Amino acid sequence: MSHMEDDMRTFAALPPARGRAFAQTWWGQAWLKALEDTALDTAQLKAGRRLARAGAVGAVSVLPGRITAVVEDRGGATHRSDVLLQCLDEDEWDAFLTMAAARAGHIAALLDRDMPPHLVEDASASGVELLPGIGDLEPRCDCDAWDHCAHTSALSYQLARLLDQDPFVLLLLRGRGERALLDELQVRSTVRAEPEAPRGDREAEGVDAAEAYASAIVLPPLPGPPPLPDEPGLPPSLDTETPPPAGTDVDALGFLGAQAAAEAHRLLADALPPGHEQRAAPPEMTVRQDAVRLASASPVQHIRARLAEVGGRDREGLTLAVRAWEYGGAAALDVLDEEWAPDAEGLARARAVLDAAWDDGERPALKAARGRWSTADGQAQLRLGRDGRWWPYRKQSGRWAPAGPAASDPASALAGALGSADEDG
Repeated sequence: MSHMEDDMRTFAALPPARGRAFAQTWWGQAWLKALEDTALDTAQLKAGRRLARAGAVGAVSVLPGRITAVVEDRGGATHRSDVLLQCLDEDEWDAFLTMAAARAGHIAALLDRDMPPHLVEDASASGVELLPGIGDLEPRCDCDAWDHCAHTSALSYQLARLLDQDPFVLLLLRGRGERALLDELQVRSTVRAEPEAPRGDREAEGVDAAEAYASAIVLPPLPGPPPLPDEPGLPPSLDTETPPPAGTDVDALGFLGAQAAAEAHRLLADALPPGHEQRAAPPEMTVRQDAVRLASASPVQHIRARLAEVGGRDREGLTLAVRAWEYGGAAALDVLDEEWAPDAEGLARARAVLDAAWDDGERPALKAARGRWSTADGQAQLRLGRDGRWWPYRKQSGRWAPAGPAASDPASALAGALGSADEDG
C-alpha cells in the first residue's frame, strides 16, 4: 500500500440495516452521540436513519478530516455529502504516540480492532481528544442544507457501522493512516526499549540527604519510571511437599494470587502514562462488586460458588451479575441491582428521548415502571442508568438478564435486546 493509499480508504456500500442498531461498540455509539447532540433538526436525523437503514448510502471514502459518499434520497435524487472532523495537529499526535508507545496493551488492542475506554481516557489525559464532541462534526452537502440534512445524517449513521468494524477509521479521520501510525509506534517503542548509557561513579553513588539540605545543592533528577513488564508476574507456587492446613482451599488461593498479580500489572500500566497524577482515582469497589469482578475471571465452579456467597447472590444471580460486569463494569452492575425512579425532570427528559428515538409510527408499545420500560410481551426491557444511558435487558428463565452494553439511543439498545432474544429463541 502506498502512502497515498494509506491516507484514504474507500468502503463499499453496506447492505440495509433493518432491525439492527447502527453502533454496537461504545466508540461507535460515541460517534452517534456527537451527531445527535450537534444536529438541530431531529426530523432530519430521523430521515437520515431511514435512508441509512434502506441502504441508500453509496461507497464511503474516508480521508484525513473528511468522509464523503453519494446518498440517494427517497425521491431517487443523488447528493454528494461530506462530514468534516478536524485533524489532530502535530503536537497532539506526538502526545498520543508517546502515550500509546508506553503501553503495549494499547497497540495490541488497536491491532485487534478494539478501542478500550482506557486508551481514550489516557489520550484525553495527554491532551488529545480522539472522539468527536458536540459541534465537531461539520456537514457539507450539495442539497445546500445549513445543518445536518438527511444525507449527511445518513452518511454519519453509516460511518458508525464502519467504526464498529475498525477503529483505525477514526484515527485516519483524525489524520493518520493505519500503516503510518503503526510505523511511528514501532519506532518509538524501539527507542524506549534501548538501554540507557551507564552513569558516572559519582552519579551512581547518589547524594547524602543531610549534605544536600545543608549545602542547598541541586539534586540530580529522579530515575525514570520502571518499565512495564510484558505480562503479570507469577504468584508463588503452592505445589509443595507439605500438605496444606485443614480447610485450606489451594485452588482459591492460587486464583487470588494470580488475580492480585494481574491487578498489580494493570495498576502499573495505568500509572505510567503522562498525566496520570491529574486523573481522579476511581471509586473503591464494594465487596459485592469485587466478588463479581473476581467471578468473571474464574471458570472454576466451587470458587464461583464461594464468591456468590460472599456477594449475597445465588448461582443464577451471580451468572447475571457477571454478564452485567462484562458489558459495563460497576455501572452495569448498579443498573442490574438498583431499582430507582428518576425525578419528575429526569422522567420528562427520558420520555423526550424515547419519543425522538423512533421514526413516526415505529416506536413499540412500552410499559413504564420506576426507570424501566418493558415491551408489551414482557420479553424485553430498557433500563435508564443514572448517567442517562439506556441498558438493554431480556427475560430469561423468568428473570431479567443484561442483553448488551449501554447506548445513548434507546432504539439501538432495545434493538440489541430484541436481537438477543431472537438468537436465544
